[in-house]
Amino acid sequence: MEFDDPTPGPGEVVIEVKASGLCGSDLHAYRAPSDDRAFRKLAKGKPYETMRDGGPIIAGHEPCGVVVAIGPGIDRNIARIGQRVMIHHYSGCHICDQCRTGWPQICENKVPDIYGWTAHGAHAKYMKCAAHTLVTLPEELSFEAGAAIACGSGTSYAALRKIQPNGSHTIAIFGQGPVGLSGTQFAAAMGARVIALDISPERLEMARRFGAVETINPVETDAVEAIRELTHGRGAHYTLETSGAPQAINDAVKCLRLWGTAVFVGLGQPTEINLASDVIFRQINMAGSFTFSTNLMEDCGVFSVDRGIDVGSIFSDRWALEDAGKAYDLLDKQVGGKGVIVF
Repeated sequence: MEFDDPTPGPGEVVIEVKASGLCGSDLHAYRAPSDDRAFRKLAKGKPYETMRDGGPIIAGHEPCGVVVAIGPGIDRNIARIGQRVMIHHYSGCHICDQCRTGWPQICENKVPDIYGWTAHGAHAKYMKCAAHTLVTLPEELSFEAGAAIACGSGTSYAALRKIQPNGSHTIAIFGQGPVGLSGTQFAAAMGARVIALDISPERLEMARRFGAVETINPVETDAVEAIRELTHGRGAHYTLETSGAPQAINDAVKCLRLWGTAVFVGLGQPTEINLASDVIFRQINMAGSFTFSTNLMEDCGVFSVDRGIDVGSIFSDRWALEDAGKAYDLLDKQVGGKGVIVF
């Protein structure tokens, strides 16, 4: 489809997009029924329920680019022409406690705008966004790296920051899709011993390249028993669950040692955990982690530079904008790695 180039209003900027990642969550919109009534039923109660209210929406919630236009009322310390930026893809009320501390996705006063879902995203040459969503991209990082941090890699980094793994810890990371693989990258860079789990041999091989010292295919072996065997019978200090699969969620709790901590980022089907035997009696901690703040997004970029992490290596497929149809067709099959549209 063709759209007019955006013009920034007060408090807004326009970026020239340089890289825009494709995410598995984009498939919710891609696969959604074309009939509005059927879509409303599917999306009811979800953040993207209103995504069709203003007409068709340009997809892409993993943006990275260069500021090319600035609206009225924006201080130069917030945005300047030519600035290399990542974009935090949520925009809330700007005034509640959550927004003011960099967490607009859990805005207390409104359902936030979500770029690529309820507001135009980055699968286009130009993108308009609120100036407060900009996060400076370090000069040492590529635009592709910035696009990775803008969603999947930033999500795994924020989850790991909740537990602060180091060289004395073993962490089991369930799921080696883009979020899990970047979690493997970061946890290894933090010094932790990483055990990676996935049902795909290809993804497990990538996990080894990204720093995992052990890999487990849950289809071939009992994941909990295997993790205990690798940890002298005690279990992992930490787990990071990225797949959302009910069995993985349960295993991520059961494989922990006493006083261990599980962090959950995967969105999937509901599951049941025995709070008495699996959590309370074993002094287990469980934490949820929903994407990341603007501050953590900035920290992730600096951490990647300081540790020499090739964040952009998470992308296995690169596409031109005119090939976006092919990119989504491949994404829909879910047989390849992570893709990015480059300009």
